[in-house]
Amino acid sequence: MATQEDTEAVNIEKLNENLARVEGLSKRLVEAFSQRNPANPSLGGPSPDLFAKAATSYWTEMLENPGKLFENQLEYWGKSVRHYIDAQQLLLQSGTTEDAVAEKTGPKDKRFANPLWDTNPYFKYIKDQYQLNAQAIEQAVDGVDDLDAKEQRRLAYFSRQIIDMMSPTNFLGTNPDALEKAVETEGESLVKGLENLVADLEANNGEMVVRLADESAFELGGNVATTPGEVVFRNRMMELIQYAPSTEQVHEVPLVIFPPWINKFYILDLKEQNSLIKWIVDQGYTLFVVSWVNPDKSFADIGMEDYIEEGFLTAIREAKAITGQKQVNAVGYCIAGTTLHLTLALLAKRKDNSIKSATFFTALTDFSEQGEFLPFLQDDFIDGIEEEVNEQGVLRSFILGRTMSFLRSNDLIYTPAIKSYMMGETPPAFDLLYWNGDGSNLPAKMSVDYLRGLCQRNEFIAGGIELLGEKLTINDVKVPLMSITCQTDHIAPWKDCYRGFQMTGAKDRTFIVSESGHIAGIVNPPSKKKYGHYTNDDLGLRPDDWMDGADYHEGSWWPRWETWLRKRSGKKIEAREPGDSKHKPLSPAPGTYVRRKSNDL
Repeated sequence: MATQEDTEAVNIEKLNENLARVEGLSKRLVEAFSQRNPANPSLGGPSPDLFAKAATSYWTEMLENPGKLFENQLEYWGKSVRHYIDAQQLLLQSGTTEDAVAEKTGPKDKRFANPLWDTNPYFKYIKDQYQLNAQAIEQAVDGVDDLDAKEQRRLAYFSRQIIDMMSPTNFLGTNPDALEKAVETEGESLVKGLENLVADLEANNGEMVVRLADESAFELGGNVATTPGEVVFRNRMMELIQYAPSTEQVHEVPLVIFPPWINKFYILDLKEQNSLIKWIVDQGYTLFVVSWVNPDKSFADIGMEDYIEEGFLTAIREAKAITGQKQVNAVGYCIAGTTLHLTLALLAKRKDNSIKSATFFTALTDFSEQGEFLPFLQDDFIDGIEEEVNEQGVLRSFILGRTMSFLRSNDLIYTPAIKSYMMGETPPAFDLLYWNGDGSNLPAKMSVDYLRGLCQRNEFIAGGIELLGEKLTINDVKVPLMSITCQTDHIAPWKDCYRGFQMTGAKDRTFIVSESGHIAGIVNPPSKKKYGHYTNDDLGLRPDDWMDGADYHEGSWWPRWETWLRKRSGKKIEAREPGDSKHKPLSPAPGTYVRRKSNDL
C-alpha cells in the first residue's frame, strides 16, 4: 500500500515534469510570436469616432433628460447591492443550498451550464454580476438615440463583442470547468492547453487562430473530397475537375459548379453520405467543378474581371469543348453566385447563350441592407482593408476567417478556445469544421473591387457596374433561374437574396428557402430527411408575404432542383469519361490547387 510520502513524491515528480514542459513551451511561445505579421491595426475595431459619437449622445441625453439616465443607473446600483447582500447571506449559509439550486438567476446560457454557477457562492456572484453588467451596457446602448441607423447597429454589435469577451468563462480564475479539470489532472490539462495554444500559433505564423477540428483526422482525397474525377484543365486561376460517371447514361448538357473562392470547393464533397457532388453524378449528369487557386501576393492585381474571364468564361468554354455541347447549365455558390449573375449579364450583352440555365446557392446581389456584415462594410474598416491588401498583396485568410467567426464569437472563438487552451482538449474530428479552417486568401484588387463596387456602392443594382467593357445590371440576367436560400443564413440572409432575385430580368424564375443556415441548408442530402424547404411561385410579394403564402415541403430541396434541372439538360446519351484527346487528365480529383494552405503562401 502506498504511503503518504510515496504519494507526495509522485506529485512532486509530476509537478516538476509539468514545470519542465512549461519552460520549453514558453520558449516556443516566444518564437511563435516573433513570426507574427499582424494585420492592419484599424481592422481590430471600429473607428474611435463611433464610440465618441455614442459618448457625446449619451452625455447630451444626460443633460437634457437626467432623470431617465439616473433612473437606469440607480436601478443598476440597486441590483448590484442586493446581489452582493444575497451573496454574503449564501456564504454565511456555508455555500451550497437546495434553494440556490432551485432559484437559478439570469437567462439560460449554455456557457453557464456547470451547476457550480448556481450552487457555489463565489461563481454564482461572478455570473450574476456579469449578467447585470451586460444588461446595463445593453440598456445604455439602447438609450443612445442620436446616431443614424447604421451607427446604432454598429454600436450594438461592438458592444456585444465587448460583453462576450468579458464573460467570466473566458478566464481561468473564474471558470469552474477549467479549474475542476486542472485539479483532477494535477495541472496536466493546463500544460496540454498551453501545448495547444503554442501549436496553433506556430501553425498560423504567430496569429491566434483557434483550431476548430483535429486536422490530423482528415486527408484530402482520403476521407474527404473522395468522389472520383480528374483535373482536365488548369490555368493560373483555377483547376477544372470533371467527375467520373457513375451511371451508364448521362444528360447531354453538362453542369458546371462555381464554388466560392473564399473557401475550398470540397464543402460540396465532404464525405460520401452528404456529398452534393457525388449525388449529382449519381443522378446522371456530366459534372464539372471549379477548384480555385489559393492566391499569394503575386496575384495582387487580380480583380473581379479576371475571375469572370479566366474562371467563369474559361470553365464554360472548356466544358463545352470537352462535351461537344453548345450550352452548359451553371451553379454559383455564395460570392460565386454573385459573380455568376455578373457573368450572365455580360453574356447577355455579348449575345452569347452559352449558359442554358443558372442556379444560385445563397447568392446576394442587392447589398443595400448589408445584413450582419454592416459593422465591417463602413469606410473605417474598408479603408483598413485597402491599406492591408496594398501592403500584403492579398487579404489573408485569417482576417476574413476571424471576421466571420466574430459573427458567432461564443460558438466559433471563445468556447473552442476554452476547451483547447484552458481544458487541454483535442479539437473534435469534425469534417465541416476542418473545412471551415482551411481558408483561402483573396487577391488585393478583387477584395477592393468587391467591397467597394458591390457591397458599398451596390452598383449592380443601383445604375450598373462597369466590367470588361460593358455596363452590367441585374435586369440583364434573363436565362431560366433558380435561387436556393437558407432560412437562418446570417451571411446571405434569404430576404436580401430574394430582393435581388426579384430584380432579375428572367421570366422563368424559381425561388426556394431551405431550413437551416448558410452551409447546412445547402449540404442537406435527401437521405438525412433533416431540413425541409419552402416554395411560392408568386415572386411579386414582399419577403414576409412570400413566406406567409409559401408551401412547406419536408426533406431536402435537392430532388426538387434536380427535377427542374433535368428539364433543361437534354436527352440521355452514353456516359462520358473525364477529358478528351485535347484535355488529357492532369491529376486525380480533388486536384492540386485545393491542397495549397494559406499559411504556406
